[in-house]
Amino acid sequence: MTGVARIAEAFAAREGRAALMPYVMGGFPDLDASRRIGLACAEAGADLVELGVPFSDPLADGPVIHEAGTAALRGGATVRGVLGVCESLAARVPVVLMCYANLVLNRGPEAFAEALRDAGASGLIVPDLPLEEAPRVLEACDSAGIALVPLVAPTTPDERLAQIGSRARGFLYTVAVVGTTGERAELADGVGEVIARAHAHTEVPVALGFGISTPEHAAAAADAGADGVIVASRLVRAAAEAAAEGADPADVVRDLVGALAAGLRL
Repeated sequence: MTGVARIAEAFAAREGRAALMPYVMGGFPDLDASRRIGLACAEAGADLVELGVPFSDPLADGPVIHEAGTAALRGGATVRGVLGVCESLAARVPVVLMCYANLVLNRGPEAFAEALRDAGASGLIVPDLPLEEAPRVLEACDSAGIALVPLVAPTTPDERLAQIGSRARGFLYTVAVVGTTGERAELADGVGEVIARAHAHTEVPVALGFGISTPEHAAAAADAGADGVIVASRLVRAAAEAAAEGADPADVVRDLVGALAAGLRL
């Protein structure tokens, strides 16, 4: 089964609820811990897992994920090491790798897509890859059976949204707010309109991310029409706090993901 097909199957199996996609920073607090966190997410009800590759200049990420990535790099995390984590997780749940364009282009899109395929990844998110620069990466991912998942924002014009949506594979990552990743007290106003615009311009599922932190946020995103919800900073912060306190980050994240999954079942 290709990665594209595996993602489609995960969304199709959600039985009327939104798919849950927790984010895991590869290599944080260390590689083995990130592997155990990812497995805990799968055990607790994740339908897919977004696995981040740490990068020195993560322009889409807020302070929590930025700090986790910096710590992972300081600890020696590499693309190869994170792909090893991916391989472990992919046996349990579809994995969508999130990394920045320099890492893809340094190795070459074809070689990078093949490495993802060999590691069992299902998809790839490259937040700093603009539409105009995407064709070669998209072709490489298509050849490897990897879904290249693009992002759209509330500010994306309809004409550009249509172009991006027509090329989306797996799902369309729809950003709830203008800005970087991070926890918010409330789900952004107008997300229903943002989701509806995304749906109108693509044939793949629409997943909402940025600012979803609680079961209530996840449920509200689903009620607003999202086919999937992505939770990142809240889980990374919990892992960091657990590690600092000598607790097991996997146990803490497992409980949070379980609560998020339960919120989507209500």
